Amino acid sequence: MADPIPLRGTSLHDGVAARLRTMVFDRELSPGAFIDELALAEAWQISRTPLREALKVLAAEGIVELVPRRGARVIELTDADAEQLFPVMAMLEGRCALEATQRASDDDLLHLRRLHDQLERHAAAHDIDGYYRVNHDFHSFVQQLAANRWLDRVTKDLRRFMRLWRGRQLQLPGRIEASINEHRVLLDAILQRDAARAERAMHDHLMAQLAALKALQRREKKQKHRA
Repeated sequence: MADPIPLRGTSLHDGVAARLRTMVFDRELSPGAFIDELALAEAWQISRTPLREALKVLAAEGIVELVPRRGARVIELTDADAEQLFPVMAMLEGRCALEATQRASDDDLLHLRRLHDQLERHAAAHDIDGYYRVNHDFHSFVQQLAANRWLDRVTKDLRRFMRLWRGRQLQLPGRIEASINEHRVLLDAILQRDAARAERAMHDHLMAQLAALKALQRREKKQKHRA
């Protein structure tokens, strides 16, 4: 359980909701697992009221589901969810890349280079967790550069669900090397101010993630069957 660090912010339940999101995205709370409200309230030294309010917020976001008489459970995405969600995100993030390329300043491009350099280092070290974190920052920054509030709204909403996989596809042998190559193509397109190529590169990058996730799942099923 998380340390009993004081929760501060605009309201107590907002702080609790933020911490619960982090625990879900970091898989401290596993997909399909019920949330132990009593244990968390005790660990965080709060009453169960703000915790329950926070869980309602996460339920509205679709991250948890409220089960009558049993409490809140972290949602568990299916293979069908992946098949439907990744293509949608590929379109949205592709559009983000296109608009970001059109609007990015020289300072913005410098920041993207720095993020990419971090990705290169994590890829070289085969540091999957580090790569995943910086990859999230990179994609989020491209989304920010697009500066399209409508695109930002829907992309940000669906990105929450993408984070539930927490880059699992990076565990597929050879995937991190393929991913960094895809990022090189994407970065080059953005730096060259080729918006159409950046859109294609981002779209293809997301679809490659889906292909890798499916390949990893097939591999795990074979290994389980052999065991």
